[in-house]
Amino acid sequence: MAYLGPAVFALFLWWFTTGVIFYLDSRPVHTFKWSMAGATLLLVLAGAGLSITAQRTDETSAYLAFASGLIAWGWQEISLYTGYVTGPRKIRCPDGCAGLKHFGHAIAANLWHEIAIVVVALGIWALVKDGSNRIGFYTYILLWGMHLSARLNVFLGVRNVSAEFVPAHMEVLKGFLRVRPMNMLFPVSVTIATIGTICLVNRAVESDAGFAATGYTLLAAIMGLALVEHWFLVLPIPVEKLWSWSLSRSTLDLPQRRRGEGPHEFAAVPTQLTTQHEAPCCQGLTSGTR
Repeated sequence: MAYLGPAVFALFLWWFTTGVIFYLDSRPVHTFKWSMAGATLLLVLAGAGLSITAQRTDETSAYLAFASGLIAWGWQEISLYTGYVTGPRKIRCPDGCAGLKHFGHAIAANLWHEIAIVVVALGIWALVKDGSNRIGFYTYILLWGMHLSARLNVFLGVRNVSAEFVPAHMEVLKGFLRVRPMNMLFPVSVTIATIGTICLVNRAVESDAGFAATGYTLLAAIMGLALVEHWFLVLPIPVEKLWSWSLSRSTLDLPQRRRGEGPHEFAAVPTQLTTQHEAPCCQGLTSGTR
């Protein structure tokens, strides 16, 4: 039971917050300012939570620090999928775009998002570096690493690109997803994630009951979930059913969200996905890895 509670908490918080993000990002564009305002307020509260718990090593502080790190990561996902923090490139690559030039376009399409991830990571580190409770920071870093791995795998090509998770107002990004059975990075990604999960589970088991056991269990759970999400990329599993309650509007092709307003403007393109016989146009989004 000492490990079940943290594991269930991590699973529920990951599943619920992911669904909320999908739902908010599928709303009409005029609601995005409120979504971003709410997410930013939560980011500030998360920072306060990380600061308060930095010097505390009780079980409650472990939960709070973990939740704060996950909420900080959620802000990154909200800001990306609403189109507020993306990158300077907002047009689709021309036909035949490939190689280093193509990868450069992928970076440009997400540059501000990647910089924001680093800035928030540095901010979290500044809050906890002198404390004994760094669970929130480790949570954020784990999510960042697995997020980057998932994006690279989608960019290189996987079976399930989960295009249904891409909001309609960012329809252009669907052209950046590459469909193929697997890529050479995938085995490396899942191997590293598996080893990381096993190591964290071992640390949790070897720790005394309390803060350390709770903290390592929370981290092991989120790492394990990220590993499962990677397998979702290549296995014939209907992932969308996990968040069917949040996808009811995102599957609608609403004209007012085809092209956004202000920072949400992306060039409209056909929705056909890239196959293994075509050059992908840009870096894809994750399949839900937060």
